[in-house]
Amino acid sequence: MKFVLLICAVIFFSGNASAVSEGNHRLAAGDTIVIKVYGEEDLTLETRLTNSSTVNYPFLGTLALRGLTVKEVEALIYNGLKGDYFVEPSVYVGIVHYRPFYIHGEVKKPGGYPYQPGMTINQAVALAGGLTERASTDKIFISREGTKTTSESAEIKTKIHAGDTITIEQRFF
Repeated sequence: MKFVLLICAVIFFSGNASAVSEGNHRLAAGDTIVIKVYGEEDLTLETRLTNSSTVNYPFLGTLALRGLTVKEVEALIYNGLKGDYFVEPSVYVGIVHYRPFYIHGEVKKPGGYPYQPGMTINQAVALAGGLTERASTDKIFISREGTKTTSESAEIKTKIHAGDTITIEQRFF
């Protein structure tokens, strides 16, 4: 019987192809997540995290999700529902949309763009319309979310994260 329930849960949750998950991604404002409990449609919640990065979840109240991974949120909800409300809840949490990254400086179309797991600065530049004629490939800086006051030097092949800010400076002739 447990095997049948497990198979049903896998089929149910794998049907949500729009939800993308990256194991080490830390949630923050701007991420859109979906929470599902197998067999409990009333507990399905899709929400975009606001600046507070909290959600009001049935039975559990307000949950602070900033800085947690998807697996940590699953465990938080599982532990909250188990016992008092459910015997063995099957909880799924997925990321529907990641918060954007930002790119400015010597690119043709600076601005915010949708993030996809595994993106590099090169791919971000492509989304921004490419480099301008004056762009330097040696003076690329990245500010990671949470450390916006400091920038680190980066290369065109450097991986970016959701919420990062990329700066491409001018080269001097």
